[in-house]
Amino acid sequence: MDILILAVVIALVAVGAISGLVVSSRKKKQLPPTPPSTPTITAPPAEPQVGEDAVETAEEPRRTIEEVVLPEATAPVEAPVAEPEVPAAPAIEVPEPTAGRLVRLRARLARSQNSLGKGLLTLLSREHLDEDTWEEIEETLLIADVGVVPTQELVERLRERVKVLGTRTPADLRALLKEELLTLIGTDFDRAVKTESGEDTPGVIMVVGVNGTGKTTTTGKLARVLVADGRSVVLGAADTFRAAAADQLQTWGERVGARTVRGPEGGDPASIAYDAVKEGIAEGADVVLIDTAGRLHTKTGLMDELGKVKRVVEKHGPLDEILLVLDATTGQNGLTQARVFAEVVDITGIVLTKLDGTAKGGIVVAVQRELGVPVKLVGLGEGPDDLAPFEPEAFVDALIGD
Repeated sequence: MDILILAVVIALVAVGAISGLVVSSRKKKQLPPTPPSTPTITAPPAEPQVGEDAVETAEEPRRTIEEVVLPEATAPVEAPVAEPEVPAAPAIEVPEPTAGRLVRLRARLARSQNSLGKGLLTLLSREHLDEDTWEEIEETLLIADVGVVPTQELVERLRERVKVLGTRTPADLRALLKEELLTLIGTDFDRAVKTESGEDTPGVIMVVGVNGTGKTTTTGKLARVLVADGRSVVLGAADTFRAAAADQLQTWGERVGARTVRGPEGGDPASIAYDAVKEGIAEGADVVLIDTAGRLHTKTGLMDELGKVKRVVEKHGPLDEILLVLDATTGQNGLTQARVFAEVVDITGIVLTKLDGTAKGGIVVAVQRELGVPVKLVGLGEGPDDLAPFEPEAFVDALIGD
């Protein structure tokens, strides 16, 4: 029994020795020897201390506000902005002088020569002036729109003077016809366009007429006439019913340096006319030109409104001129228009347009007889300076020809 126990103990000791050797061998393989180095010890972070245990803060010198140097402000660099192109102002034109302008434009009356001047000279040059010839002379005058009464007067005077004259040379006939036509047209009218009010206000000119007579264009051309004569002008665009009428008038004004007073399309014409005169007074202008709407003479309401424009403008002072623009090609219908306008406003002068495009130069005589006021200006072309002060002598010379 004792031998058995001793054998077991010896066996256990042997097994333990063997196990120790195996474990020692494994540890040497997994943990190879490392070179010796200085160990790094990381201290735990210091905990903040408060109260009596807190460390006192070291005193540092403080700067005053004057000692503080602030960094210089630098302006932000902006990208250059392209400036919009400003349209160049229109060049100011120098209108053609008005003195003798009708003489320079006499060639434009060539069409009127054929009917009136040359026609009469041809008939009067016949060897025998019988009744048939005198009827032809009378018919020529009527076709030229001289009018019935003026035609009868002229024919009677020509009859008497031809009898007294006896022998009729071409030079005698031309002198005779020129004298009689001048008498018919009239040389004693004051045909100057009045531009001085006699007060501390500008001269005020109102331009009236029906649609299609070239009224706005005539107003612009009249501004050129006045500027050419040394007057400063303000334009009033009181034609608010026709599209682009104000633009058209402003373009005419800019060409000669005249300012245009305008309002909204469809605005009150009387208000714009009033403002135009007011601006003219403020600027010290010599003349205010007011372009009114082209009104059909059959529209009573519109004609009444024209009278309103006149009354409103006269609150600043009297109107110096009311010019009626007539189309010379309308003939006797133009006289009907003239009569209606004369009933509404006091017409002081006539502007005959398109006289170069008609063979009816006698309308000058007829319209003056109808209204008792002179033709002051005539339009003889489409050019900007083709509006000329009316000169009876130059007109008759152009009608008769050389």
